[in-house]
Amino acid sequence: MKKKQVVSILLTFVLMVGGLTACGSSNSNTASKGSLNIYVWTEYVPDSVIQNFENETGIKVNVSTYSTNEDMLAKVKSEKSGTFDIVQPSDYMVEQMIGQGMLQKLDQSAMTNKKNIGSAFLNRSYDPNNQYSMPYLGGVAAIAVNTSKIKNNITSYGDLFNPKYKNTMVALDDYRAVIGMAARSMGMSMNETNDAKLAKIKAQTLKLKDNIKVYDSDSPKSELISGDCTLGYCWNAEIALAMQENPAIKIVYPKEGAYEFLDNWCITKGAKNAANANKFINYMMKVETAKAVSEESPYLQPNKAAVALLGDKYKNNKAENIPEDVIKNGEFLKNLDTATLAKYNAIWTELKK
Repeated sequence: MKKKQVVSILLTFVLMVGGLTACGSSNSNTASKGSLNIYVWTEYVPDSVIQNFENETGIKVNVSTYSTNEDMLAKVKSEKSGTFDIVQPSDYMVEQMIGQGMLQKLDQSAMTNKKNIGSAFLNRSYDPNNQYSMPYLGGVAAIAVNTSKIKNNITSYGDLFNPKYKNTMVALDDYRAVIGMAARSMGMSMNETNDAKLAKIKAQTLKLKDNIKVYDSDSPKSELISGDCTLGYCWNAEIALAMQENPAIKIVYPKEGAYEFLDNWCITKGAKNAANANKFINYMMKVETAKAVSEESPYLQPNKAAVALLGDKYKNNKAENIPEDVIKNGEFLKNLDTATLAKYNAIWTELKK
């Protein structure tokens, strides 16, 4: 056989194999099925869960993160419409974004896994019938105590204001959370609007100035684990993770009633990848997905079907599976008016200066 004939045959074979490969990949999940831009809380959605979604659907997920609801709101407002497809606001912020026309309704027909969510977490006042949101994770802002360093019996938010705890505390870098905690320590609501009560709350809040060593909403567990801080006011899951590293760290749910939250999946108005966004939200409500999330981010899991799979290790850990009486006595933030929020901001500014 002549050399040219051999080359021709080999070339034909390569082209045929390439064609078959291309045909086969057109229906593969590895083929590009578009993209998705999500804006979520820092260290809140496991990388493995994102990767599994990408592998299963062929959709490329681009992740950006934030530290507070207010940071997220400001960023979304400052960007062009559709820059982010999905955001992850807490309860009161869902209501605020709906009111400002920043969210679009979910495709309810795509939410086939909604059945896995416990009824207690659905149809909340901030979004009746879950037209705009689906729950992700919840929890409370609790107290962390390093019992090897702090020998006093800590039982309440009020204990954190004691001058003896100067320069010992890591606190959430979140003005509604910190000022709300000060209000609860006085038996008031986290959502006070009365000027006379706000004046008292301000005076109480400013007592924390010397006690707070670090403000950290992203990873407050780091200061607890390192020993830089021996007290903490932070999310229950951060305390749970710190407890795994140092058994001397304990969680305390305040007797006044804790700041409670529920974070949600929402699609922005003008989202460029709305169909993919609906797929992602439904994927996050799968039993296996929710289980994987809780194994890395031990917050309160609204997915009751997933809780059944997590077993006793999760159910019996009160830092992860928050006791019912704590949930019953907790308080959610409300969407306050602009004028009132300006007053809260003024208190925050004075605390941190």
